Amino acid sequence: MANDLIGRWAALAFLEKILDDHLPLDQAFDQTCRQFGDKLTAQDRGFVRHLGTTCLRHLGQLDAMINHCTEKKITGKQKVVRNILRLGITQLLHMQVPAHAAVNSAVKMTDKQKDSTDRHAKGMVNAILRRIDREHEKFSTRFSPNLNIPKWLQENWKARFGAEECEKIAIALLDEPPLDFSLKPDCDGAEWADKLGGILLANGSVRVQKTGIVKNLAGYDEGVWWVQDMAASLPATLLGAKPGDRVLELCAAPGGKTAQTAAKGCLVTAVDRSERRQRRLQENMARLNLECDVVTSDAVTYQSEQAFNYILLDAPCSSTGTLRRHPDVSRARGPKDIASLAEIQTRLLDAAVALLPVGGILVYCVCSMQSQEGPEQIKALLDRNGTVKRQEITLGELPGFERACLDTGDVQTLPHHSAGGMDGFFISRLKKVSA
Repeated sequence: MANDLIGRWAALAFLEKILDDHLPLDQAFDQTCRQFGDKLTAQDRGFVRHLGTTCLRHLGQLDAMINHCTEKKITGKQKVVRNILRLGITQLLHMQVPAHAAVNSAVKMTDKQKDSTDRHAKGMVNAILRRIDREHEKFSTRFSPNLNIPKWLQENWKARFGAEECEKIAIALLDEPPLDFSLKPDCDGAEWADKLGGILLANGSVRVQKTGIVKNLAGYDEGVWWVQDMAASLPATLLGAKPGDRVLELCAAPGGKTAQTAAKGCLVTAVDRSERRQRRLQENMARLNLECDVVTSDAVTYQSEQAFNYILLDAPCSSTGTLRRHPDVSRARGPKDIASLAEIQTRLLDAAVALLPVGGILVYCVCSMQSQEGPEQIKALLDRNGTVKRQEITLGELPGFERACLDTGDVQTLPHHSAGGMDGFFISRLKKVSA
């Protein structure tokens, strides 16, 4: 492999690990970096991740463009040729890579394939990429962002939000997301926005568009802030726990919401079944100089002699609300996954309600935009269990997020609800009214 191609070969491997081996994005990237080792510089690794994730965000559009340019569809046996084309078009249309670099590298990579059929496709690869470069404006505008959303997801979102909102979601998912930082309560938001080179958001978070290496940023070693999408910060805020209150967090790791409640002075017990994720939570809390009780347990079977008047359940879910950061999710998940996850969420909700004392507050949240994991879960819970009632979330509690407030009294943030984007989170708040 020629050195000038190393980043593109790595990006190809990265894409294959996600689409063919079905690895999660972060795991695929880590494996790719280990596979190529010292051959990749820090700049190369940044290029690989950016190219791969940008390609995934536009995958449906890219495939439609490829099909538009070929009389004979590229077969499943020629997956590597399609992937090389996907990466080449991504560089041309979305990364401002010079045409000669994007086209020539793709042709060279095709010519290096072991299979002779793939090698013979280099003329086609050259022709398609040069056509797209010549007709740049046409290919940049003709193909709808809706093409990037798998049909089953589109149907679910259209039924729940309507076609217009679904299109806005699809557009918002194309953008490279910024990083949001939650600050400790005693920190001056405006001051830290200036130090981090970002802007102060409505919820008090700081948003930074380009960060570089997070560990090198001001305030990291001092434990001033932690990375947390602003939508993910809302559930702990809506819980309403005050300093000194006992808070139980179920499915707590990696601990962003735990840090929020602990930083307020709450006495937090963080429960999660994964030892690995709990170690990460403890590391995060240690860096932030915050304390909590960490319990490794299945949240469904967890029992405690202590009473918790506040319970936060951040249930495992499809994560379709995080597609801006994890565009692989739409390809990794399917309707059967939603159904199985909904069963887990039902068991977790029942367990959480059983732990809640009369008068206690439970906040249920998922980083999902699927109706089965959000409103349908809460409706089913209220239908089967009369001991809890919805405690409606009002507009006044979420200044700047009024669009996310539902008529039911629940909250559903969507990626286009904020300039610069945000994760899709469903949040419902419940109160135990009888034993």
